[in-house]
Parts: sequence; structure tokens; C-alpha cells
Amino acid sequence: MPKVSAQGKTIECNRGSNLRKILLKNGVELYNGKSKLINCRGIGSCGTCAVQIEGDVSLVNWRDRTRRSLPPHSPTKDLRLACQTRILGDVRVTKFEGFWGQGSQITWTPEAKNGDKGEK
Repeated sequence: MPKVSAQGKTIECNRGSNLRKILLKNGVELYNGKSKLINCRGIGSCGTCAVQIEGDVSLVNWRDRTRRSLPPHSPTKDLRLACQTRILGDVRVTKFEGFWGQGSQITWTPEAKNGDKGEK
């Protein structure tokens, strides 16, 4: 079973699972600020679930590519939409600040929430 490392948690899931659903189901704070209330609920139109992913995931689909080609996102930044990403193997997820997760400061890493020391 693939393992997802995010915000100090290691989560086992089935191959092909949707990254957004796995993170939310396991209490990972995927959305920043008011985007917790105002987001597209996983259809790929808002871009607020953007994260940096290391590991084996599905190829970028047209929804992910299209949304991240529009401001405030940039197609040159190494982000993916969690709602449009399928987990194929072990992955490590990092979240950045900003309403859309497009900022340059890290909010949380695979090991811990920013400011935490990684205790579980």
C-alpha cells in the first residue's frame, strides 16, 4: 500500500486513491485561511488545494494544467492540485502559504506543520 507523508502524518492508502480525499479524511489541513470554506470541493476549478508533491502520482490532467496556468498560479511552479491527483506509490506532500497555496513560504512539510517539531 502506498504511504502519504503530510503535515507530520504517515497515511496508508490504496493505489489510485485521490490525494485530496486521503488528506482531508486523515485531518491534514489542506486549505489555507478562508479557502477552507470557499473551495470547489474537488472539481479542479478553484486551485486552492495546490501542493508540492514528491513521489509516484498520476500524470497531470487537463483540469490541473488549465487551472494552474491561470493567476495567481504559474505553470512553471512545481505544484499540483490535490483534487486532481491519484496516488500511485509513496508520496511526500508540502503545502505553501497563500489563499491558493501559491506562496513561497512553507505552511507544512511532510514531517510537520510549520513551527512543530514533528511530534505525532
